[in-house]
Amino acid sequence: MPLIKLLKTSTFRLAVIYLALFAASAITLLAYVYWNTAGFLARQTDEAVEVEIAGLAEQYRQGGLPLLVHTVIQRSRDPGQSLYLVLDPAGRVLAGTLDARPQVEPGPDGWFDFDYNRKTLDGVDIKAARARAFFLPEGFYLLVGRDVQERREIESLITNALIWAIGLTMALGLVGGLFMSRNMLARVDDINRSSRDIMEGDLSQRLPIAGTGDELDQLGRNLNAMLDQIEALMIGMRQVTDNIAHDLRSPLNRLRNRLEVTLMQEASADDYKQALEKTIAEADHLLGTFNALLMIARAEAGSLRDSMTWVDLSATMRDVADLYEPVAEEHDLSIAIEVPDGLQIWGNRELLSQALANLLDNAIKHGMPQSDDTERSIVVSAESDPDRPGRGILLSVADRGIGIPEGERKHVLERFVRLEASRNTPGSGLGLSLVAAVARLHGGTVELRHNNPGLNVTLFLPVSGR
Repeated sequence: MPLIKLLKTSTFRLAVIYLALFAASAITLLAYVYWNTAGFLARQTDEAVEVEIAGLAEQYRQGGLPLLVHTVIQRSRDPGQSLYLVLDPAGRVLAGTLDARPQVEPGPDGWFDFDYNRKTLDGVDIKAARARAFFLPEGFYLLVGRDVQERREIESLITNALIWAIGLTMALGLVGGLFMSRNMLARVDDINRSSRDIMEGDLSQRLPIAGTGDELDQLGRNLNAMLDQIEALMIGMRQVTDNIAHDLRSPLNRLRNRLEVTLMQEASADDYKQALEKTIAEADHLLGTFNALLMIARAEAGSLRDSMTWVDLSATMRDVADLYEPVAEEHDLSIAIEVPDGLQIWGNRELLSQALANLLDNAIKHGMPQSDDTERSIVVSAESDPDRPGRGILLSVADRGIGIPEGERKHVLERFVRLEASRNTPGSGLGLSLVAAVARLHGGTVELRHNNPGLNVTLFLPVSGR
């Protein structure tokens, strides 16, 4: 994988930005630590020298120059880190640990830094020191200082440690940025390969999921769910196109043949009238199929959400049941309504009425009991969902007919699906698919259950689909 490609990734750029911010923070923190540590050691050194000066000044006040020289000679025998030097006006050493006056001019406050030679068992070492010098009366010179070589070594050690820490931080940060960029780029390349396959028409491809649960996995799952929906819609569109071509070809052929036969033979006015009536009925059937398809498409597209309002579901169900009651009586069936008053939902009244009408029409066509002992009734009921009280309504239409095998219940919600037992009954196979589309538009679901005997179609409709 080319390095230049890694360097151009947004992950690497973010890693560099984060590294820069982290490095700036680390440098600021370490500089503060260094400043505090070095400052503390310097203050400690100066305070030690000031204590020495105060002690010698007290000796000078009490006994003058002789007592001062005597005190310096005694302290020089075991000086530790302290440095002393007393010179006469001629520059000769009277007492102290130094052999000569440092060739460094003190600052305005009397402090100065210098190097000096210190005798050791291995010879002479050059050490660093910090001191303060005074001129006493009559030209005598006093220097009090302290060896700061150890302090300088500690400061140098801290400085080197800080430089190494910053350098390692930058190096590890860059390596980590490259590593993360490489992993991220590998996953993005996998996504791009799958996307190209999908764009070339292979809708069965899905984006890879690493299983880490990170944002790329979440994005991949959402895109895969979207691809599932797109694939289902494409398959449904192909099926709908095939079904339309198959299911409408027969009625169109019958329509054409009927008109052609009528024109080819001698016919009376009554014959022409009868042929035209059959033609109109066939055309109405075709228009009904196209209207149902259009209504399903509008429901699935969600374009009717803007026309939603609060609907009195109780009144709507009673109106539709009253409308279909004469039709049910013609089939020797009765409709029982078990709907409480005051059920309201946010929805489209026209689509809800059409969905309920389709359920009743389906129950009337296929709800004839197989046994004379079975009750010849269709039950229309509604109640507040006991699992979600106040949030949803369960609407159901139950018949006592032949029912639908469990393996076919999901299949019959698709368009133009008709079971073998219903091939000879009028209809286009769009009734239950429209019910499913209306349920989805309102944020609800459809469930088909066995009614022992018969079929129970239950819709869950949320009170507010928003």
